[in-house]
Amino acid sequence: MDYNLLAEKLFPHITKTPEDILAQYPARQLPEGAKVTRMGPSPTGFMHLGNLYGALVDERLAHQSGGVFYLRIEDTDKKREVEGGVQTIIGAFTSFGLPFDEGATMGEDRGAYGPYRQSQRAEIYQTFVKSLVQRGMAYPCFATEEELAAMREKQEAAKENFGYYGKYAVWRDRPMEDIEAELAKGTPYVVRFRSEGSIEHKVRHEDLVKGKMEVTENDQDVVILKSDGIPTYHFAHVVDDHLMGTTVVVRGEEWLATLPVHLQLFRAMGWKAPKYAHTAQLMKIDEETGSKRKLSKRKDPELALTFYNQQGYPAPSVLEYLMTLLNSNFEEWRRANPDKPMNDFPFSTKKMSGSGALFDIDKLKDVSKNVISRMSAEDVYDAVAAWSEKNDPEFHALFTREPDKTRAFLAIGRGGKKPRKDLALWSDVKPYMDFLFDELFAPDYTMPEHVSKDDAKAILNEFKGQFDENDTPDDFFAKMKAIAEQHGFAAETKAYKQNPEQYKGHVGDVSMVVRIAVAGRQNAPDMQSVMHIMGAEQVKARLDKCIAALG
Repeated sequence: MDYNLLAEKLFPHITKTPEDILAQYPARQLPEGAKVTRMGPSPTGFMHLGNLYGALVDERLAHQSGGVFYLRIEDTDKKREVEGGVQTIIGAFTSFGLPFDEGATMGEDRGAYGPYRQSQRAEIYQTFVKSLVQRGMAYPCFATEEELAAMREKQEAAKENFGYYGKYAVWRDRPMEDIEAELAKGTPYVVRFRSEGSIEHKVRHEDLVKGKMEVTENDQDVVILKSDGIPTYHFAHVVDDHLMGTTVVVRGEEWLATLPVHLQLFRAMGWKAPKYAHTAQLMKIDEETGSKRKLSKRKDPELALTFYNQQGYPAPSVLEYLMTLLNSNFEEWRRANPDKPMNDFPFSTKKMSGSGALFDIDKLKDVSKNVISRMSAEDVYDAVAAWSEKNDPEFHALFTREPDKTRAFLAIGRGGKKPRKDLALWSDVKPYMDFLFDELFAPDYTMPEHVSKDDAKAILNEFKGQFDENDTPDDFFAKMKAIAEQHGFAAETKAYKQNPEQYKGHVGDVSMVVRIAVAGRQNAPDMQSVMHIMGAEQVKARLDKCIAALG
C-alpha cells in the first residue's frame, strides 16, 4: 500500500504539515511547576453541577501554581448542539466567578492558542490525520450503519467483545483498488486509527485522583475523523491538549473506560500525555430507597447550575460547599481560618476521594449560612438587590426603596466572633425582614402563654410612653425590667425560675410582647436596633395596631 498516495487521495486540500501547525503553537513560557488546565464543555444547553465541580479543580490547580486556566468549546457533535449553547456555558461560569485566563468568549476568542472552538479547527485535525495515514497508522472505513449493526449482532451471538477490531475491522487492510472504487462512487467514509494494541496487555497509569492503576490496552480501531471531516472527541482532545499545552486533564470517572484509547493516541502522535484526574461522581441519598445514586437530570433539579441562581444560593457558598466535597481537610481548615478567602486553602488532588462524593443540599445550606455571615452588609445588600431584581421584582422595589435603612437592618448582628446565621439563600432575606415594610407586614399577635391580653396592652401602652428610638440595647432592656416589675413580672429570669409562683412571668415575656407588636412575630434581630431603624412613627403605629388588635 502506498500510504502517501492514499493520504493525498483522502486529503488533497491539506497542504500544511504537522510541523507547520506545531510552529504556530510554541511551548508556553510558565514558571516551573505551573499547571495548564482547561474546561471543555459541549454546547448542549445544559450546564450541570458536575461541570462546576470539575471546573473548580481545574481553576485551583492552575491558579495555585501560577499556571493557566482556559475555556475550550468542544462542539464537534453538531447533532447535540443547541442554539445559545455557548452563551449558556459562558454565562454559567461567569455567574460563579470562575476566571478563565484565555479561551472562548461571547466576542472574539482571547489567547494565543486558539481557535478555542473545535468546530473552527478542522484543518488542524485533518493535517494530523493525514500524517497518520501517511505513516500507515490510520485508514478510511466505508462500512455502513447497517453493516456495523450486523457486525454487532454477530459479536453478540458469538459472545465476543463489541467493536471494530481484528477480523471485524474489514477495511483495515483493503487494497487501494477497493478504496479508490468507493471514493469514485462518492461513498461516505470515516477515518479509523489502526490500533496495534491487544486486550491481553495491560497499561500502567497513575491517575491524580485514583492513584496507580492498570488498564486494559485498547485493541479497537476507533473513529478519529467523522464523515463530515470533523474529529471525534477522542482525537480532537489529544491534538488540542498537546497544542494548547494542557498539563492536567480533569474529567469525570465515566471517561476512565476511554483512557487506554487516549493514551494510545498520544503515543502514536509522539507526544507526552498530560496527567489525568478522574473525579468521583456526584451522588445523593435517594429519598425513596435510602440508597446512594447518581444525581439525575430528570429527578434532581439541583443538578442544573441554573437552579442555584434561581433559588438564591450565593455563588461563593456553592463553590465553598463543593470544596468540602473535593478535599476532605477543607472543613478543618475553614474552622481554623474562618475569615480567610477560600482561595487561600491549599487544594490538593491527593485529598480527593476516589469514590462517589455525596451531595447533601442541607449541608450546602449550612455552609451557605456561614459564608453569608462573613459577608459585609454592603455585599449582602448588593447581592440581594441583584438577585431580587430578576427573581422577585415586588420585593426588589421595597428592598431598594431606602437603601441606608435596608443596609442598617442587614448589619444587625453581623461581624464579630459569633455573627448571626439567619440566611442561607438570598430568597431567605424576604421572610427575614419583610416585617420592616408595612406593605408586607402580616403579624401574628399570639402572646407568650404567661401574658394575658390585658397585661399585654398595659405593657405596650407603658412602653409606648417611654419609647426612645435612640436608646441603646442596654437602655431598652433596662426599661423592660422596670416595666416588668411594674406589672408583676420578674425583672430577672433567674428570680422567676427560683420562685415562679410569685410572678406572672419574667422580663423575657415582657420584651417578647414588644417584639411581637413591632415585628409581628417572636423571632427577629435585636429589637432596639430594629426600632431605631424603623423610627418612632412606624414603631408607635405598630404598637397602636397591636393594642387595637388585642381588643
